[in-house]
Amino acid sequence: MAKQIQQASAALPARLPIFPLHSVLYPGGVLPLKIFEQRYMEMAKRCLKEGSLFGVCLIARGNEVGEPAEPHAVGSSARIEQWDMEQLGVLRVEARGGQRFRIRAQGADALGLIHADVEWIAPEPLLPVPDAQANLLPLLRAIAEDIGPERWPPPHDFDDAAWVGYRYCEVLPIPALARQKLLELTDTISRLEIIQQYLNQRGVLS
Repeated sequence: MAKQIQQASAALPARLPIFPLHSVLYPGGVLPLKIFEQRYMEMAKRCLKEGSLFGVCLIARGNEVGEPAEPHAVGSSARIEQWDMEQLGVLRVEARGGQRFRIRAQGADALGLIHADVEWIAPEPLLPVPDAQANLLPLLRAIAEDIGPERWPPPHDFDDAAWVGYRYCEVLPIPALARQKLLELTDTISRLEIIQQYLNQRGVLS
């Protein structure tokens, strides 16, 4: 049975362990992970014990297993919310995406776990979806209903333009590098405009 974790809020750290993946985590996103390598087992144990964060970055070069991969500089923090160990040596966790950061310096420890000095990127301001992009909302509501609460747990912030943009970025059939570029954008409305243009070009929006 999965264990749910009650976390206390804490100040954002200046240094994070980094989990490079072939996927992009957005603020508020849900990230299921199957952990078996020793470096990430130790990281997860520490995060669970201390209620601390780790960073998730898209891999720029390298692989998820083996030698430390080179991560893209911008990623999102993650906090473990649930965990389970159905078999010895394999830890399944569910983490939730938090604030974005930018790596300033990094290095790997003896286990091959990357530790990075990070600069935190300010959260995007709370903005309503503009009338010009309002046609994005009915489709996203339908997607949310289809995906279900496990992947997109409530609350659903359809009045928050950043939340709407992030959730679209998770489900659009686009390359990982495109997802990364959308994560790095600091202009909430520009992200929505790009998403809208993409969907319009494919005749998806009414």
